[in-house]
Amino acid sequence: MSGPPDPDPAVAEVVTGLVEHGLTLATAESLTAGLIAATLVTVPGASAAVRGGLITYATDLKARLAGVDPALLDRVGPVDAEVAKQMAQGAARVCGADLGLACTGVAGPDPQDGKPVGLVHLALAHADGTEHAAHRFSGDRAAIRAATTAAGIALLAEHLRSRGAPGPGTGRGPVRQ
Repeated sequence: MSGPPDPDPAVAEVVTGLVEHGLTLATAESLTAGLIAATLVTVPGASAAVRGGLITYATDLKARLAGVDPALLDRVGPVDAEVAKQMAQGAARVCGADLGLACTGVAGPDPQDGKPVGLVHLALAHADGTEHAAHRFSGDRAAIRAATTAAGIALLAEHLRSRGAPGPGTGRGPVRQ
């Protein structure tokens, strides 16, 4: 019997970067339903960096679990840049992590609340603020979810590269509001 396949090198690089920088991560995932966190923990030693995650597939859970402002959800719906930002901040806060990564979007097959299939908002909350990236992916549900996962990993990698070489005590503490 052979063991599980080796983790994707890009994913392994992100997990290694988190560990080397002394950072912890939490996720809040809607359309991916935990796929980002599941992908990260394929890397041996991920438990040193990945604190946990929230699956906020239902709109009300974005407010109840991730702390998204219910008035914002009523006004703009669940697929929005500010919703993604609040989800990321909430994931970090609830899980006691340095970083919060969130995604919300429309995997299809139909548009949602006037938002087109493939529209995805990602956000990364960290001590210096919250970054946002919007994407428009194509394909079926599985392809959109996979592309969202890859984009989330890429957003983390970009953030880690921007921090420079790790050193002792480079973790900067939990996300500030």
